[in-house]
Amino acid sequence: MYLNVRKTLVLLILLSIVFLIPIKFSKSSDLKIIDGDTIQLDGKKIRFNGIDAPELNQKCKINNIIVNCGKDSRTILVNKILNNKPNCIIEGLDIYQRSLAECFINNESLSSYLVKNGYAFAYRKYSKKFISDEDYARINRIGMWSMEFEFPWEFRKKN
Repeated sequence: MYLNVRKTLVLLILLSIVFLIPIKFSKSSDLKIIDGDTIQLDGKKIRFNGIDAPELNQKCKINNIIVNCGKDSRTILVNKILNNKPNCIIEGLDIYQRSLAECFINNESLSSYLVKNGYAFAYRKYSKKFISDEDYARINRIGMWSMEFEFPWEFRKKN
């Protein structure tokens, strides 16, 4: 009996080591997702250039139900990145000294992904790059385009 308990305990410890250590090391401890268009990577704050996502406290309405579209935008980005480390191409600095960049996961632009899924907008004031992605989401009523919403830049002016 003692031998079986001991074998079971050793097996559980080995399984814990095999499964928990890769999880610990596969997560990017140097990556923090701040909101739908801003991350912190290797200690550097990075704002996705050419898009604007809703603010974390921004709400939308669908069928008279209030939804937190700002948090939803962040969640969609978290789920897209998962345990991957984004590859970012720095394109400059904004007025807040954040790096402006386009970031990729498996060669897919996170900016394009967010806009095409309706949880960020082409920020035409600074770039025309993601307009076709926004048109796709708008025409197909994807994400926020299926809701009543304020553009993030309008929301910020009021709040």
